[in-house]
Amino acid sequence: MKTRHLGRSGLEVSAFGLGCMGLSFGYGPATEKSAAIQLIRTAYELGVTFFDTAEAYAQGANEEVVGEALAPVRDKVVIATKFGFLGGDAMKGVDSRPENIRAVTEASLRNLRTDHIDLLYQHRVDPAVPMEDVAGTVRDLIREGKVGHFGMSEAGVESIRKAHAVQPVTALQSEYSLWWREPEATVLPLCEELGIGFVPFSPLGKGFLTGAIDATTTFDKTDFRNIVPRFSEENRKANQALVTLLGGIAAGHGATNAQIALAWLLARKPWIAPIPGTTKLHRLEENIGAAAVTLTPDDLGAIEDALAKVEVVGDRYPAQLQQRVGR
Repeated sequence: MKTRHLGRSGLEVSAFGLGCMGLSFGYGPATEKSAAIQLIRTAYELGVTFFDTAEAYAQGANEEVVGEALAPVRDKVVIATKFGFLGGDAMKGVDSRPENIRAVTEASLRNLRTDHIDLLYQHRVDPAVPMEDVAGTVRDLIREGKVGHFGMSEAGVESIRKAHAVQPVTALQSEYSLWWREPEATVLPLCEELGIGFVPFSPLGKGFLTGAIDATTTFDKTDFRNIVPRFSEENRKANQALVTLLGGIAAGHGATNAQIALAWLLARKPWIAPIPGTTKLHRLEENIGAAAVTLTPDDLGAIEDALAKVEVVGDRYPAQLQQRVGR
């Protein structure tokens, strides 16, 4: 697999990373541990060197799986994790107090079986803590050798600028896909200006862009998508037009919907590295196969023209969670 550099930081990662959250959290019951470890190791064998986890993904359980899976190749991979929620529980609110950042970092080091975290993100901006204090704490952790690079997730332009002035931000992680293009308005131009890499999560629209989900799909009772407005039965039906469109483009390339959606992201900017997640080996192989799909300028223009005719329906978060993004 080809590699990419996240902005001007010098941090080199595989063109596609692996978002590990779904192995433990968010999309139904956790994957059995040995199967999760095998999937992560298979991803590495297929060329993935960039792995994403967080304290908030099952209160560290996901970090433990990632740590055990990658221990044999620790010096050959980039591991990213995150701090920023009260007690590691995303439902309890944010907490980026310096003492919590330090405590979470120490716990993550233990969970990940490592002496350093390659990329440490603030999971969500905490309006109660000055951004200068957050960035300053991570700067100190970098100087101590416990952290390699500083990242932010779902942050707004003002917060990014404040943080970057104290400790250069290596990567911004936010949702971005053919289904959600808001970052193009202000965030991506800022990343280009400041030399910050961009890491799209949910690059396949939480699975919707694959074509495997329709209006009749039912989700496990613990699946996060049950509370996402965009995934209501009515909205899934309305948004099927985008999937149909994507399928037509994919057929013309001998590729799958997912591969076209991922190849489109790679074609946006050379400093974008998506992190699709999956619990299934065949989906992992399919996603990685997108690296071999090349979209020409004509292809990209045709996709833009087609997308302009499709209206995506439904908010991507319920109101209480939407308040946490873009700060």
